[in-house]
Amino acid sequence: MTSVFRRLLLLLSLSLLHHSLSSTANNYIHKKTHFRPELISDLSTKTHPTTFFEVTKPIQLPKTKPCSYLLLQHDFGYTYGSPPVLANYTPPSNCPSQNFAKIVLQWEATCKGTQFDRIFGVWLGGVELLRSCTAEPTASGIFWTVKKDITRYYSLLMNNQTLAVFLGNLVNAVYTGVYHVKITVNFYPAEVNSGNSVSGYGSSADLILPISQNIPSNDGLWFRIGNSADTTSKKFMIPQNAYRAVVEVYVSFHENDEFWYTNFPNNFITANNLSIPLQNGAFREVVVALDGMEIGAVWPFTVIYTGGFNPLLWRPITGIGSFDLPSYDVEVTPFLGTILDGKTHEFAFRVTNALNVWLIDANLHVWLDKESAKTEGQLLEHSVLPAVVSLVSNFTGINGNFLTTVNKSVSSVGWVKSSHGKIATNATQRFDFSNFMVLGKDGDLQIVNQIINFNDSVDAKSSSLSLFSTKSSKRFPLYLYSEAVDKGNGTLSEVTNLTLGYNELGVKDGGSGFSVSSLKNVQNGQGVLLRKRNSIVAGRGSTQQAYQYGDGKFCYFRNVSSSNNAILHDEEGETCRK
Repeated sequence: MTSVFRRLLLLLSLSLLHHSLSSTANNYIHKKTHFRPELISDLSTKTHPTTFFEVTKPIQLPKTKPCSYLLLQHDFGYTYGSPPVLANYTPPSNCPSQNFAKIVLQWEATCKGTQFDRIFGVWLGGVELLRSCTAEPTASGIFWTVKKDITRYYSLLMNNQTLAVFLGNLVNAVYTGVYHVKITVNFYPAEVNSGNSVSGYGSSADLILPISQNIPSNDGLWFRIGNSADTTSKKFMIPQNAYRAVVEVYVSFHENDEFWYTNFPNNFITANNLSIPLQNGAFREVVVALDGMEIGAVWPFTVIYTGGFNPLLWRPITGIGSFDLPSYDVEVTPFLGTILDGKTHEFAFRVTNALNVWLIDANLHVWLDKESAKTEGQLLEHSVLPAVVSLVSNFTGINGNFLTTVNKSVSSVGWVKSSHGKIATNATQRFDFSNFMVLGKDGDLQIVNQIINFNDSVDAKSSSLSLFSTKSSKRFPLYLYSEAVDKGNGTLSEVTNLTLGYNELGVKDGGSGFSVSSLKNVQNGQGVLLRKRNSIVAGRGSTQQAYQYGDGKFCYFRNVSSSNNAILHDEEGETCRK
């Protein structure tokens, strides 16, 4: 029996198992393939709790004592089919200063037993603050902390709001892990009374509007997209004195599209008469539309959750972005002239080639002119060169290779007249995608070599004077080697080697000054699982990560490696490395 059909039978059997547990729970239990093996927490030999972590740079804090507020403490047991957990939020009132230089959200959680990784979200007033994935627990227990700089939501945090947290979890005789969670916000007063931010461009927004669901009865506040024809939308209205707007998009992918970059081209499936649904190939993009007009796109980073491929790879070093999934900004300012009429308008989202299920919502950041009751604007130019997909296939039977390449660009120019002057904003996005996939050994081997280049820029000018500009060049490399080896007697060895990278070069000029930042973040992992009659009987996983960040004022590096739940080497520092 070839690996392709072994994997399909495993997918079917485990999907039926999950459905029998709970039809509601099946919505969020990741469907199993060879990339998502059974729970293997019983392989751990540790007798004390393990601290899991995602490697990232420390948040730069002022030398002031924070005012800390516990927002929520809750045990997430059987929560499928239940509404989000709610709590009242009020801004800090007893801090010695109401001028904060930094605001940090802190998530702390423990879990013990057997449990899958779960996606969760934290919203304040419907605005998403954090999208994250839980760690998979062990019998001896685990602990992890996520700290996120939420200073950009300053205006939101200064008003009474409703906190909503959704973590869909299933607890029964098999899945025993309960997530014990504590959420705190730390407010750090500014060292000098210089105000929250520089006025004009470069500051944090004066108003943040949720582009999300109203609090539902049995889900998170995100929208669900189940296929490429699905479009989800939310109506909104902005004040008529806005002079800048940015939509911040949160996105995560699950179930049949959790590993979308490994999906087979449809021509391969039909040519081999495979009895599986079409997988729509290995390219995905999130399209953002305003009043029916595409204004931008997101080509997302390939986050691997803590149960992906081989869970032993992510113990205790988790995958890049898994504890703090990235959000993506799309500049709306060139289009402000079309929505400053005091009427209701609409954001919509869809996912090219999507399979079930994608979770998407957004936050609309709006800057207001305090010196004017009404601004005006006009869209001057708007161009979308749609995604041009090229697929070159070369296969015989279920062996062969496939090269998918895609490129796209979006550019917009518009002006807004306010007390800051008549400012013209030019926003551009440019994307390139390459996915080379190899299938060999009659389907027992799959290799994926993928690169996403995601570049965007914003330039704001008044007459010939540049007021603000930002440029970001992101590069997301991914390499995957996956091989299934039949050992006989019902035993199968599954080998996974992977490389995952998140690299970004950023340039900002204006607002708070000129700065250049660079991030190089690369993980390498090697793992083996031994399966006997659909049960994992042995396994190992090793991970190495090199993280390097610098921005001229602050540098940070960390080199860390682990094997079989233990840290082998860990070196970090705040010196700049070339």
